[in-house]
Amino acid sequence: MSKISIVIPVLNEEETIEKLLQHLIANSSKKNIAEIIVVDGGSSDDTCEVVKAMSGRAQSRPSQDLSTALEATIKLIHSPKGRAKQMNTGAKAATGTILYFLHADSFPPKNFDQSIITEIEQGNPAGCFRMQFRSNHWWLRLASWLTQFRWRACRGGDQSQFITKDLFNEIGGFDESYIIYEDNMLINELYARNTFVVIQDKIKTSARCYKRNGIWRLQYHFWTIYVKKWFGATADELYAYYKKHVR
Repeated sequence: MSKISIVIPVLNEEETIEKLLQHLIANSSKKNIAEIIVVDGGSSDDTCEVVKAMSGRAQSRPSQDLSTALEATIKLIHSPKGRAKQMNTGAKAATGTILYFLHADSFPPKNFDQSIITEIEQGNPAGCFRMQFRSNHWWLRLASWLTQFRWRACRGGDQSQFITKDLFNEIGGFDESYIIYEDNMLINELYARNTFVVIQDKIKTSARCYKRNGIWRLQYHFWTIYVKKWFGATADELYAYYKKHVR
């Protein structure tokens, strides 16, 4: 039977991680989830304490209902900082046949687990969800609407990423030389293999990075990074640009 290992890379996410873990528990079935793996990259806030507390509460109350019991499958592991490194570390620790990579500020739709398993059983080994930003700004609403299409330019890590463990290992996982753009590098591999599907249910994600940097300013820099990569920029060049221009 297929089971999903959810992998969440975190760094100073004390404000959102508990809400996300509770959301995952409430919107999935225990029979479909192997574990939820939170991979910390060296948080200096209380992220790790929050995760430990959630897991500890469940282990001390094993007789609770199935929804609460799922908390016992929450695992906290540690990795060097860098989302690619953290997600690869989580993948290595995963026991499920399906990997589901999720950002700490992205909340999947109800029954996301069954939707993923259904796609896998239909012969689609990788894909993502359609996305909706938590913002009423017209541009972010348009950007959200465009994610329903399979166009490569409409993809990004905030939409989450599911992939069979076998295919992930065959590709070689995330390219750890990329500090940013690591999600896109894996997606490029999947598009090249024509093994990518977009589930039309919506994952809801924060617009906090747009709020910090300004919507048009950040979008300009994201487009610039995309074009730089198109013209052959290295991983180090992309990161240097991002570090200089994006907060």
